[in-house]
Amino acid sequence: MHQFDQDTLFTPDEPFSFSGHITENWSINAIPDGGYLMAILAKAMMHHSEMKSTPIITANYLNRCEPGEARVLIEKMSTSRQFDRFQARLQQNGNEKIRAFGTFANENNECILESYEVPGLEIAELEKCLPVPEDSNYTLFSQLDIRLDPICTGWLSGNLSDTSESKGWIKFKNNRPFDVLSILLVADSFPPPILSSQGMVAWVPTIEFSVNIRSMPTTQWLKCIFRTRFITCGLLEEDGEIWDEADQLIAISRQIAQYRAHPK
Repeated sequence: MHQFDQDTLFTPDEPFSFSGHITENWSINAIPDGGYLMAILAKAMMHHSEMKSTPIITANYLNRCEPGEARVLIEKMSTSRQFDRFQARLQQNGNEKIRAFGTFANENNECILESYEVPGLEIAELEKCLPVPEDSNYTLFSQLDIRLDPICTGWLSGNLSDTSESKGWIKFKNNRPFDVLSILLVADSFPPPILSSQGMVAWVPTIEFSVNIRSMPTTQWLKCIFRTRFITCGLLEEDGEIWDEADQLIAISRQIAQYRAHPK
């Protein structure tokens, strides 16, 4: 079993309740990654759904999670010929930490129209991109091979950009194939794009995060881009696109987060 599969494994202890352990293996500064936590909730919802294709998952992060024991509670909201809809709550120490909503489609849904009104993602060749180094404080980067396009890495040397953008390539270091749950992880794994224009901010905590999966990858590497265009009243958005090497759109995402600058 791959590490990611093991670390998202929560055991049913009641018909709509799961217990498990949030690990330190997918963390930033000891805080579990939001995409990893979303994958835990999605996996529990999928356990009860007969439809498991191209889900839309939206999570509200109410309080910070930490490595340790946790419980997931599932509620079925509705079902139809095309969709199953669920609500999931993640609790730690009796307190609700995350509430998520999942819509799962019937994989036999007919794809009536396939139309891209923008070209595929333009990104530097893999060998020209810069690998994100491993760091004991960022265990996420020990699990994922992330290569950043040089055009968006100036912040590492203090050379800031006018554009808040982060893009590059990603795969598991152990070459685990991508599936629904891992795409949720990928959508929250790149350095925040705000770093490109504002430098090393202290923290960009997620308030709400939504991922809409459109198709399954057919290639080993995925290409990603994340952009922030507006920072107002301490809030920012992060819009993402995930593509495979065949220029097939895999997922789109939107994250609302707080902007917290270093204290002066």
